[in-house]
Amino acid sequence: MSITIVSGLPGSGKSTVARALAERRDRGVHLDTDDVGERFVVSGAVLPGQDPGDEAEAQLALRRLNLADLARNFADAGFDVAISDVVLWPALWEEYVRRLGPSLLLVILTPSLEAIAERDAGRAKQVAAHWTHLKADLDAWTEAPGLRLDTTGQRVDDTVAAVEGWLSSGR
Repeated sequence: MSITIVSGLPGSGKSTVARALAERRDRGVHLDTDDVGERFVVSGAVLPGQDPGDEAEAQLALRRLNLADLARNFADAGFDVAISDVVLWPALWEEYVRRLGPSLLLVILTPSLEAIAERDAGRAKQVAAHWTHLKADLDAWTEAPGLRLDTTGQRVDDTVAAVEGWLSSGR
Protein backbone atom coordinates (compact mmCIF):
# COMPACT_ATOMS: atom_id res chain seq x y z
CA MET A 1 0.00 0.00 0.00
CA SER A 2 1.12 3.56 -0.51
CA ILE A 3 1.84 6.40 1.85
CA THR A 4 1.79 9.88 0.34
CA ILE A 5 2.55 13.13 2.12
CA VAL A 6 0.70 16.16 0.77
CA SER A 7 2.67 19.24 1.75
CA GLY A 8 2.62 22.97 1.18
CA LEU A 9 2.23 26.20 3.07
CA PRO A 10 -0.58 26.48 5.61
CA GLY A 11 -3.73 27.27 3.65
CA SER A 12 -2.46 25.70 0.41
CA GLY A 13 -5.06 22.91 0.45
CA LYS A 14 -3.01 20.06 1.92
CA SER A 15 -5.76 18.62 4.11
CA THR A 16 -8.46 19.02 1.47
CA VAL A 17 -6.38 17.31 -1.22
CA ALA A 18 -5.08 14.55 1.07
CA ARG A 19 -8.62 13.75 2.26
CA ALA A 20 -9.90 13.70 -1.35
CA LEU A 21 -7.06 11.36 -2.37
CA ALA A 22 -7.87 9.00 0.50
CA GLU A 23 -11.59 9.07 -0.29
CA ARG A 24 -10.88 7.84 -3.84
CA ARG A 25 -9.14 4.70 -2.63
CA ASP A 26 -10.88 1.43 -1.88
CA ARG A 27 -9.24 1.54 1.54
CA GLY A 28 -8.06 5.05 2.25
CA VAL A 29 -6.96 6.91 5.36
CA HIS A 30 -6.29 10.61 5.79
CA LEU A 31 -3.99 11.62 8.63
CA ASP A 32 -3.61 15.32 9.43
CA THR A 33 -0.83 16.69 11.61
CA ASP A 34 -3.24 19.27 13.01
CA ASP A 35 -5.64 16.55 14.17
CA VAL A 36 -2.89 14.77 16.09
CA GLY A 37 -1.74 17.92 17.85
CA GLU A 38 -4.89 19.97 18.23
CA ARG A 39 -7.57 17.35 18.74
CA PHE A 40 -5.73 14.57 20.54
CA VAL A 41 -3.96 16.84 23.04
CA VAL A 42 -6.75 18.25 25.18
CA SER A 43 -4.60 20.20 27.66
CA GLY A 44 -1.05 21.46 27.69
CA ALA A 45 -0.73 21.89 23.94
CA VAL A 46 1.81 24.40 22.69
CA LEU A 47 1.24 24.97 18.99
CA PRO A 48 3.87 25.94 16.43
CA GLY A 49 4.65 29.62 16.73
CA GLN A 50 3.64 29.76 20.39
CA ASP A 51 5.91 30.14 23.41
CA PRO A 52 7.84 28.43 24.75
CA GLY A 53 9.28 27.67 21.32
CA ASP A 54 11.28 24.64 22.41
CA GLU A 55 8.13 23.01 23.79
CA ALA A 56 6.22 23.82 20.59
CA GLU A 57 9.00 22.15 18.55
CA ALA A 58 9.06 19.12 20.86
CA GLN A 59 5.30 18.69 20.57
CA LEU A 60 5.44 19.05 16.79
CA ALA A 61 8.12 16.34 16.65
CA LEU A 62 5.91 14.13 18.84
CA ARG A 63 2.95 14.73 16.51
CA ARG A 64 5.01 13.60 13.54
CA LEU A 65 6.36 10.54 15.35
CA ASN A 66 2.82 9.44 16.16
CA LEU A 67 1.58 10.33 12.70
CA ALA A 68 4.30 8.17 11.12
CA ASP A 69 3.41 5.26 13.42
CA LEU A 70 -0.28 5.58 12.54
CA ALA A 71 0.52 5.74 8.83
CA ARG A 72 2.72 2.65 9.00
CA ASN A 73 0.10 0.72 10.97
CA PHE A 74 -2.66 1.58 8.49
CA ALA A 75 -0.44 0.81 5.48
CA ASP A 76 0.58 -2.53 7.01
CA ALA A 77 -3.14 -3.33 7.34
CA GLY A 78 -3.68 -2.69 3.62
CA PHE A 79 -4.78 0.95 3.55
CA ASP A 80 -3.50 3.68 1.25
CA VAL A 81 -2.55 6.61 3.47
CA ALA A 82 -2.52 10.31 2.65
CA ILE A 83 -0.81 12.51 5.24
CA SER A 84 -1.22 16.29 5.30
CA ASP A 85 1.74 18.08 6.87
CA VAL A 86 4.00 21.06 6.26
CA VAL A 87 7.12 19.32 4.94
CA LEU A 88 9.27 22.04 3.39
CA TRP A 89 12.77 21.03 4.51
CA PRO A 90 15.07 18.19 3.45
CA ALA A 91 15.84 17.12 7.04
CA LEU A 92 12.14 16.67 7.86
CA TRP A 93 11.57 14.72 4.64
CA GLU A 94 14.55 12.49 5.44
CA GLU A 95 13.15 11.85 8.92
CA TYR A 96 9.82 10.75 7.44
CA VAL A 97 11.65 8.49 4.97
CA ARG A 98 13.63 6.93 7.85
CA ARG A 99 10.38 6.18 9.65
CA LEU A 100 8.23 5.15 6.68
CA GLY A 101 10.66 3.81 4.10
CA PRO A 102 12.01 4.80 0.70
CA SER A 103 8.72 4.19 -1.11
CA LEU A 104 7.20 7.21 0.66
CA LEU A 105 5.77 9.73 -1.82
CA LEU A 106 5.72 13.52 -1.61
CA VAL A 107 3.36 16.00 -3.26
CA ILE A 108 4.03 19.69 -2.65
CA LEU A 109 1.20 22.14 -3.40
CA THR A 110 2.49 25.57 -4.42
CA PRO A 111 -0.41 27.95 -5.04
CA SER A 112 0.36 31.66 -5.03
CA LEU A 113 0.24 33.55 -1.74
CA GLU A 114 -2.78 35.44 -3.11
CA ALA A 115 -4.62 32.16 -3.78
CA ILE A 116 -3.73 30.94 -0.28
CA ALA A 117 -5.10 34.16 1.24
CA GLU A 118 -8.36 33.77 -0.70
CA ARG A 119 -8.77 30.14 0.36
CA ASP A 120 -7.85 30.93 3.95
CA ALA A 121 -10.47 33.69 4.13
CA GLY A 122 -13.16 31.08 3.55
CA ARG A 123 -12.03 28.79 6.36
CA ALA A 124 -13.09 28.73 9.99
CA LYS A 125 -9.45 28.54 11.11
CA GLN A 126 -7.55 31.35 9.41
CA VAL A 127 -3.82 30.93 9.88
CA ALA A 128 -2.13 31.36 6.52
CA ALA A 129 -1.04 34.97 7.06
CA HIS A 130 1.07 33.89 10.05
CA TRP A 131 3.09 31.46 7.97
CA THR A 132 3.84 33.24 4.67
CA HIS A 133 7.50 33.50 5.75
CA LEU A 134 7.76 29.75 5.07
CA LYS A 135 7.49 30.44 1.33
CA ALA A 136 11.22 31.22 1.31
CA ASP A 137 11.94 27.73 2.69
CA LEU A 138 9.62 26.15 0.14
CA ASP A 139 11.25 28.06 -2.71
CA ALA A 140 14.75 27.20 -1.46
CA TRP A 141 14.07 23.43 -1.48
CA THR A 142 14.50 23.10 -5.23
CA GLU A 143 15.66 19.46 -5.06
CA ALA A 144 12.54 18.20 -3.28
CA PRO A 145 11.58 14.72 -4.48
CA GLY A 146 8.15 13.97 -5.83
CA LEU A 147 5.58 16.21 -7.46
CA ARG A 148 5.57 20.00 -7.09
CA LEU A 149 2.23 21.32 -8.28
CA ASP A 150 1.09 24.93 -8.70
CA THR A 151 -2.60 24.75 -7.79
CA THR A 152 -3.34 28.47 -8.05
CA GLY A 153 -6.10 28.16 -10.64
CA GLN A 154 -7.19 24.63 -9.84
CA ARG A 155 -10.24 23.21 -8.16
CA VAL A 156 -9.72 20.33 -5.72
CA ASP A 157 -10.84 17.79 -8.34
CA ASP A 158 -8.28 19.16 -10.82
CA THR A 159 -5.50 18.89 -8.26
CA VAL A 160 -6.50 15.38 -7.21
CA ALA A 161 -6.65 14.30 -10.87
CA ALA A 162 -3.14 15.68 -11.46
CA VAL A 163 -1.80 13.88 -8.38
CA GLU A 164 -3.52 10.62 -9.34
CA GLY A 165 -2.08 10.90 -12.86
CA TRP A 166 1.38 11.34 -11.40
CA LEU A 167 0.89 8.42 -9.00
CA SER A 168 -0.34 6.09 -11.75
CA SER A 169 2.50 7.09 -14.12
CA GLY A 170 5.02 5.37 -11.89
CA ARG A 171 6.48 8.77 -11.00
